[in-house]
Amino acid sequence: MDQNQIEHKYVDARGLTLHVAEIGNGPTAVVFLHGFPEIWYSWRHQMVAVANAGFRAIAPDFRGYGLSQQPPELEKTSFKDLIDDLLVILDSLCISKESGRAEADFGRFDVKTVVRNIYILFSRSEVPIAKENQEIMDLVEPSTPLPFWFTDEDLKMYATLYEKSGFRTALQVPYRSLHGELSITDPKVEVPALLIMGEKDYVLKFPEMEEYIKSGKVKDYVTDLEITLMPEGTHFIQEQIPEQVNSFITSFLNNHT
Repeated sequence: MDQNQIEHKYVDARGLTLHVAEIGNGPTAVVFLHGFPEIWYSWRHQMVAVANAGFRAIAPDFRGYGLSQQPPELEKTSFKDLIDDLLVILDSLCISKESGRAEADFGRFDVKTVVRNIYILFSRSEVPIAKENQEIMDLVEPSTPLPFWFTDEDLKMYATLYEKSGFRTALQVPYRSLHGELSITDPKVEVPALLIMGEKDYVLKFPEMEEYIKSGKVKDYVTDLEITLMPEGTHFIQEQIPEQVNSFITSFLNNHT
């Protein structure tokens, strides 16, 4: 199978029409969930790999991302909405189971430039921090090339889909609602899990994050966790080093199915 065989369908979920990409027809489903500024497309390499390994690969666009519909009250959208949407999607596919500042900054540029700048910024090993009178988009010089693994065709795909959805909901959920209460009574994950991170991912520079991961403290909450750190990997590791990431994922899936 290849990327041309990825199918696209739409699911009615809690009053919205959500886009889902899918490939493979194996008895076990693997669900890929994107972050920001990613969309389903960021998992294209892994979807094909797991489908060819005998699994069913599914990657939705969250509400307000890519080809999925915008929520009517985006400022109220939270992680809980994404979780509830996902449960509806899985059921429908018969699978058992400061406000406005960044948006205003992004609004100075066309969609393609915003995506380009974000991929350049967050592929670095240092945390991108704007000065007091500076906006994050100003941290990228116009002449800065894209990461070698992110092609003009990839950029075009992201820009085309974000032209439809915009960035408001995409920014609201992972950042604006980050400190919202989820009311999770038991925060432990006890099923087998795999964490793949790059040693050069800027996220490891967040206070205490590197120690939290490398010391194994994270296993207090994810008890059966395998951790794989890739020396040259950055934040968008599944797009940067797809073959190696695919190998880790398919090996993990084969060992636990």
